[in-house]
Amino acid sequence: MRRGEAGVTLIEILVAVTLLSLLSLGMVMAMRIGLAAYSKTETKLMDTRRVVGAQRIVQSELEGLIPALITCGGISVQAGGPPVVLFRGAEDGMWMVSAFSLAQGWRGQPQILQLFVMSGDEGVRLVVNEIPYTGAAGAGQLCTGTVEVPNSIARLPQMIPVRAGPQTFVLADKLAYCRFAYYTPPNNNLMNQPPTWQPVWAAKGWPLAIRIEMAPAKDDPSHVQPISITAPIHIRRDPEKVSTDGN
Repeated sequence: MRRGEAGVTLIEILVAVTLLSLLSLGMVMAMRIGLAAYSKTETKLMDTRRVVGAQRIVQSELEGLIPALITCGGISVQAGGPPVVLFRGAEDGMWMVSAFSLAQGWRGQPQILQLFVMSGDEGVRLVVNEIPYTGAAGAGQLCTGTVEVPNSIARLPQMIPVRAGPQTFVLADKLAYCRFAYYTPPNNNLMNQPPTWQPVWAAKGWPLAIRIEMAPAKDDPSHVQPISITAPIHIRRDPEKVSTDGN
């Protein structure tokens, strides 16, 4: 090399390229780790919002219970059809009319809710069907008959079987169990006894409160888990005095 001429050797170029490659690789790895952490955090946040939102929906649906009467088979009360309370409660599901709907919240049309438990991919799931409530005669088409309540003159409706469909909404998934319970007032002949939680509703009118007991199939402390929900029912009226349009 002549004196006064500047330049670099091949070794220096190789070293520079190697260092630049290592720096680029480190930046790519850092970005990849950061994006993976962001995606994982976002997934957990979405799961948390989904669980909290679903439980808020269930709470609102239960608290929005409307004291509606129906006539089984669509026969009107004026035509001699006996009115019955549109409420059916079992350990694995329930029927009720609610002022809260999934699509329109508290401002929508009253809905007949079919809350029930069904098998899922990992355990069981709690789901709901919504059917617009169109009055006693229209809702009575979903009733196949009535059964007597033990130690009472009241009758309970026998509703058509529930089925999952395209409009079925999953409220809670991957559960070890999901059970319904109903806070039942004492029998008229046993007024000195306090109300009790019963797995099946077999009394006149509506329960004092409804509880849905849930537990996750897999206990994961890193995720918000479904919890049991208890909703008081603020109805203290004889169902025979409730108007048939649900108001």
